Amino acid sequence: MMPAIETRNLQKTFGKTRAVNGIDLQVARGAVYGLLGPNGAGKTTTIRVLATLLKPDGGSASVLGHDVVREAAVVRAKVSLTGQFASVDEDLTGHENLVLVARLLGFTWSGARARAKELLEAFGLAEAAGRQVRAYSGGMRRRLDIAASLVLRAELLFLDEPTTGLDPRSRNHVWDIVRAIAGEGTTVLLTTQYLEEADRLADRLAVIDHGRLIAEGTSRELKESCGQRTLHVRVADRAQHGAAQAVLTQMLGDVHDDGDAVALSAKVSRDEQVPQALAALTAQGVAVAEFALAQPSLDDVFFALTGHAA
Repeated sequence: MMPAIETRNLQKTFGKTRAVNGIDLQVARGAVYGLLGPNGAGKTTTIRVLATLLKPDGGSASVLGHDVVREAAVVRAKVSLTGQFASVDEDLTGHENLVLVARLLGFTWSGARARAKELLEAFGLAEAAGRQVRAYSGGMRRRLDIAASLVLRAELLFLDEPTTGLDPRSRNHVWDIVRAIAGEGTTVLLTTQYLEEADRLADRLAVIDHGRLIAEGTSRELKESCGQRTLHVRVADRAQHGAAQAVLTQMLGDVHDDGDAVALSAKVSRDEQVPQALAALTAQGVAVAEFALAQPSLDDVFFALTGHAA
């Protein structure tokens, strides 16, 4: 099946800054695909090129089989975009916002009202439908914004940092919405700075830094590429923290203080190092309250690939 998105050596320059520097992407239809990277990495610029809001300066890009430059109008008719900031009208009610968007998209009055009601119920906003948006919480505004993007059932939805600034409860609600959208067959291209968000939602991930694609794969594949796992140890007595750190340093090398008076962590390259380190702690009379062997996180992956935190 033809991919939903395909780019080859995609480039976009602003003055002397190359915001997108030769990115190759291939996104399968029906997938949730994540673009992960820090501010200024080139994620939003990539989205804007794919959504036909910017013309590329080099390379090529096709969306749903159509070239974003030569067939821009066709692409726009098939995709929807939710940007970083809510685009709803604060002076209108939630229902009025959705009716307005539907009317602009060619719905009849009755069709617009019916679609608005359907979306408000689906997004958990039915009770607030008659309230002005200025009275909505940040999470409610974001949900309404995404709902407005789905008035027409798009084949591809671009979500540019959809949960930035939201509290954990609102973020979880948006995650549920994204999963539901993908479950209905819509392809979702998601940009985010939140490593947990990418881990929870995306089928595949592309890590972008300084306009370049530096890694691509599933969350598991990226974590495995990082190699080393981490041994986390909590000592029973904080007075033994220093002794435990000395033992683990001798056995494993670099040991990190986890910001807790009883917690330490260290990278493990071989499985046998774990029982050896625990045995060494016991031999030195250090009582271990608990320990865990953890896979690398996406934060570890990003640091390993870029040399700095996400």
